[in-house]
Amino acid sequence: MNQITKNNLNTIFFLLSYFYFLNTNAQTVTTFAGSTQGFVNGTGTAAQFWNPSGVVIANDGTIYVADTYNNRIRKITTTGVVTTLAGSSQGFADGTGTSAKFYSPEGLAVDIAGNVYVADTFNNRIRKITTAGVVTTLAGNATQGFADGTGTSAKFNWPQGLTVDANGNVFVADTGNVRIRKITTAGVVTTIAGSSQGVADGTGTSAQFDSPQGLAINNIGTIFVADTYNNRIRKITDTGVVTTLAESIGQFYYPHSLTVDSTGNLFVADTENNRIRIITTSGVVTTLAGSTGGYADGIGTLAQFNVPAGVFADTAGNLFVSDSGNNRIRKITNALSATNFQLENQVSLYPNPASTFITIELKDITASNVNILDMNGRIIYSENIIENNTTINTSNLETGIYLIQIATDKGTVSKKILKR
Repeated sequence: MNQITKNNLNTIFFLLSYFYFLNTNAQTVTTFAGSTQGFVNGTGTAAQFWNPSGVVIANDGTIYVADTYNNRIRKITTTGVVTTLAGSSQGFADGTGTSAKFYSPEGLAVDIAGNVYVADTFNNRIRKITTAGVVTTLAGNATQGFADGTGTSAKFNWPQGLTVDANGNVFVADTGNVRIRKITTAGVVTTIAGSSQGVADGTGTSAQFDSPQGLAINNIGTIFVADTYNNRIRKITDTGVVTTLAESIGQFYYPHSLTVDSTGNLFVADTENNRIRIITTSGVVTTLAGSTGGYADGIGTLAQFNVPAGVFADTAGNLFVSDSGNNRIRKITNALSATNFQLENQVSLYPNPASTFITIELKDITASNVNILDMNGRIIYSENIIENNTTINTSNLETGIYLIQIATDKGTVSKKILKR
């Protein structure tokens, strides 16, 4: 074998190894349901949607989708069978199943009993659908405006985002009124935050938003807001104190929806950036999936979305995305694959790929030992470490992929490196 051929083979091996390295821990995006624009019930890609937006998941794993331009609420089983829960032609009518009518429904929420709540945006109402498909109006009326009150005496202005707490209270991103509203189980509507258009932290009505469109709530009652036109993620405590997550400033482009997992990580449909982002509890913002606008299944940033408008996390660590411009529901597997996403982000390795050395940098944790393993699981290097920055000589390692295991006071972190 001549030297040129050998060098070419080494280059090919390096590139293949690097591609494998980049994608082994990434998130896989697939199409769960939907295909071209239209309206068809069916299984998987045999079904059709038209600009789907809100997506939520009930405790039994059933997925509900606000099929916005079809004016219907669709239901997807865990095996991908798509049916229509409620709605028909554009309009307004309470009723059961397809006898009910909506007008551009957007946000959804589901309570612990399986009832689905709908932000019936152009009807300026919040609707409720029971598990039997019975649709009623929880609050709001035909008159666009702003008024607190009970039931149909309250007024909304293009409500878009919804979430529901463990007690059955529904929270509304009242987009046109730039306020966050609350509806009790008795239908009493109040304003918990927001006033005039702008951007201001504060308590209650001293805070300001600009076209808030998405809401999520964690297990202690903290509400997170996709403050869309301010390109920020906001936080509201149970006492009404509004703050801005500092890490969100300048990071997003018209975020439309968000969801929170059981450990407090936030996932954001960064709509105009065509990406799904995560904000960890330690404030680290990264991209889970997506890149330029388009349509492609794939791994991590090799996948493409077209104006993703809704996102929701299931209990198994997957995300479901309403890919509005592509008229599809996408699934991101292994979104929560790391046993401790926060811990993973407290350990940095660089440069990676490595040549003659690699540095381990620790943030707010301590470590006692580092092992380097080959891909057969054999320990080929071990060292005790006590510093926050430790440099290891890798010049003697052969070209290939290695696993570095770092024992810390909060658990073991495993990361891949590529030696070139």
